[in-house]
Amino acid sequence: MKVTAKEITKALLTRLWVMYLDRVSYAREYQRLVTDKGGSVVNDHIAFRTFNTHTGEQPEGIRAIKHIISCLEYVPVEKYNFKKKKLNAVHFEHPDPMFPKLFVSQLEVEELPEWAQQIIKNTVKETPYLLSDESIALLATLKEKGELPRVAGEMLVNDLAQYFRRPWNVPNKDDVLKVNDVSQYAAWVLLHGNAVNHFTAFVNYQNVSEWPDLESTCKGMADAGIPMKEALEGEKGSKLQQSATLAVKEEVEVKGDDGIEKMPWTYAYYELAERGLVIENGEEKLFSGFLGEQARHLFDMTRTRDN
Repeated sequence: MKVTAKEITKALLTRLWVMYLDRVSYAREYQRLVTDKGGSVVNDHIAFRTFNTHTGEQPEGIRAIKHIISCLEYVPVEKYNFKKKKLNAVHFEHPDPMFPKLFVSQLEVEELPEWAQQIIKNTVKETPYLLSDESIALLATLKEKGELPRVAGEMLVNDLAQYFRRPWNVPNKDDVLKVNDVSQYAAWVLLHGNAVNHFTAFVNYQNVSEWPDLESTCKGMADAGIPMKEALEGEKGSKLQQSATLAVKEEVEVKGDDGIEKMPWTYAYYELAERGLVIENGEEKLFSGFLGEQARHLFDMTRTRDN
């Protein structure tokens, strides 16, 4: 019995969603509210963050994610640059438009101050590769043939799910605090690595009559006690309007003077997006891209300590 690349991709995305829900209570509450109202939870995109520097055995930067998702039928669609934040990004799409888009960004480490570069490089330089040789071979077979034996497909999904976590050792507390002063993005990646940065609700498909758009959805969530971003990104009726919950905080492990300790830090928020219609090649369709200025503001949702 065989499983297709699409089935394997869907299984992996489901696993990542379950892992994310376990950590992000605001997303769980959104799911409960929408489900109770008879609606559907459909995700618009998933975001990942990376370091564009040598990361041991793991591919650097965007390639850390791309080399996996390219075997799962995802293709790059558009590039983005965030000069002030020293970031570049690419968004990927699946042939099935109902699969979430993937937004993968990378910090250009060489553009940071020398001392910050050294902290990051020293932390990640001996990163192990979290995929087994067998899974690498299975990914290659999947890309070539588009299917795998069912047992092999299930094993691959299990192995891939474990890739999406921090792959390097616990960072030093002082290093995280220092780097956070110049890049909250860098501090976040030191702590969370390959973990999902956020999922995003596709408001167009949630099918809740009393929440017909992003504005009413955000108000409903706020009324239910979910802490929300103060303002919406984008104008009503534009091709892309976005908002988000605040980011949940976790007790993260760091190395202090006396060994491993914990300190509070942001993990992830749950974003929401409403897409407008555009004309492409004479055909009306929902806008599928991203808007740089809006995305730039949403990067800031993981700020900690007023950085």
